[in-house]
Amino acid sequence: MKADICEIFGIKYPIFQGGMAWISDWSLASAVTNAGGLGIIAAGNAPAEYVRDQIIRTREQVGGKPFAVNIMLLSPFCDDIAQLVIDEKVPVVVTGAGVPKHMAKWIEAGIKVVPVVPSTAIAKLVARMGAAAVVAEGGEAGGHVGDTGTMALVPQVCDAVDIPVLAAGGIGDGRGIAAAFMLGASGVQVGTRFLVATECTIHENYKKKIIKASDISTMTTGNSLGHPVRALKTAFTRQFLANERNPDMTLEEVEAFGAGALRMAAVDGDDKNGCFMSGQICGLVTREQSCADIIQEMFSEADDLLRGASKWVK
Repeated sequence: MKADICEIFGIKYPIFQGGMAWISDWSLASAVTNAGGLGIIAAGNAPAEYVRDQIIRTREQVGGKPFAVNIMLLSPFCDDIAQLVIDEKVPVVVTGAGVPKHMAKWIEAGIKVVPVVPSTAIAKLVARMGAAAVVAEGGEAGGHVGDTGTMALVPQVCDAVDIPVLAAGGIGDGRGIAAAFMLGASGVQVGTRFLVATECTIHENYKKKIIKASDISTMTTGNSLGHPVRALKTAFTRQFLANERNPDMTLEEVEAFGAGALRMAAVDGDDKNGCFMSGQICGLVTREQSCADIIQEMFSEADDLLRGASKWVK
């Protein structure tokens, strides 16, 4: 499948694996890269020492193949990791939660920068700053999300910038990939489908919840805090929403209630206190597969759909 991002990033398939904190480690990232996509290590709120170790382990597995580090711009260690990716000569940086102030320094060091954007305004801004591409992520995605859906966001971002756009949010099979191309995207970023990859090291409880999920299994919380998060409906997410609506609780207390909840889900599999982040596409994820099988299956489906698209044209 031909796409400009394959040439730009040196990958076989036009697919990025989402940078999911406490989930996207060296094991998942290296497996996706070796399968022909762009594997991404999630820095999350981890210190630079942890991220350095993940980079070293990934590089040992992929050799000279490309991979990326996702940097959460709100992390207290953001400045340290911004320098670390330069020192370690990481080929690609994907950013989330804001506009990357370190972009000029990264570009000067030869790093390709790909911000995740929730709007055309931010897409235009980072394009002017020198971004190699952008990920237009709709509100169907898991984790931190914006308001606009993928179907509406992607074509508007494609029209707004002259750099490649990857579609994200609600993409879990070949139909989503084919639709993304029709919306003008050059590729896709996928997170939820990779949660159940054999190389994904999250707790088995997390994988089981994703496989059992349906189309109405997710909800968003955190709207009152200004950073909504999509996750599976659990005792934790329902209580978080109740806390948000409780006039006797301060926003600080609400924030404190959710501290560390993603780690409790991904690492400990804590059914009671964990936040199991997931996109709305979770109902399509029905079995565990290797990263290579996931990618090959998705693009085989997309290929069949795109080749058969002429049936709609008279």
